[in-house]
Amino acid sequence: MGNVNILVVEDEIIVAHDIKNCLEDLGYAVTGVAATGMDAIKKAEETYPDVILMDIALKGDMDGIEAGEIICKNLDIPLIYLTAYSDEKTIERAKVTQPFGFILKPFDEKTLKCNIEMTLYRHRIEKSRKYNGKSNLIKIFDNIPDAVIVTDSEGCIKHINPRAEKLTGLNKIDVVGLHINEILDLNYDSNKQMEDPVKKAIEKDVFFDFGESTVLTSWEGRQTPVDIMWVLRSRMNLRRSSVFF
Repeated sequence: MGNVNILVVEDEIIVAHDIKNCLEDLGYAVTGVAATGMDAIKKAEETYPDVILMDIALKGDMDGIEAGEIICKNLDIPLIYLTAYSDEKTIERAKVTQPFGFILKPFDEKTLKCNIEMTLYRHRIEKSRKYNGKSNLIKIFDNIPDAVIVTDSEGCIKHINPRAEKLTGLNKIDVVGLHINEILDLNYDSNKQMEDPVKKAIEKDVFFDFGESTVLTSWEGRQTPVDIMWVLRSRMNLRRSSVFF
């Protein structure tokens, strides 16, 4: 089975203990047991398990679905919900967090193992598809004649293609992780400084061009007139902006 780490989120102490023992009997490692939604988020961030077993009906201000939604937004960890409720309202709420499974209480070892193994398999397939999709997109960017810089929603650079390297005078290895404003000096022909492009892309929420002739100043001080457009993409809770010039 090979070092599969699981976080258990269950507020009933006896039930949590039984689930932990069951998982260990099946050969899984339990990274921790959380009794509240906030504790679940904290332990997920600290231990980054392979799977989270999340009870929906947690006591306190945050139930399992709310905790699952936060984890889904910030961490790529598959969720399996444990619940004694199968009503439509609960299921509809839970679907927002894109869980990999639901297990109705009470359950046996066979049901638990089957759900975990299917979740691990599906997650591996999804990660492979995401990686291949990203790899293909990078290949496209690297082979188009335009300069392309890809950032996250905060403006941190994730990729820069060869044409962009040439125009900016910088190498990819030196700029990935930097904020785009640290390397991209853009001005209008009138020498007026351009507003923060990432901020503008997010405000426009998909696509815009600057509409005026723009001048790019490279790292060496060389100025090049460019036409520039910015695209914002939101997918799978991830936001990326891409600049083409």
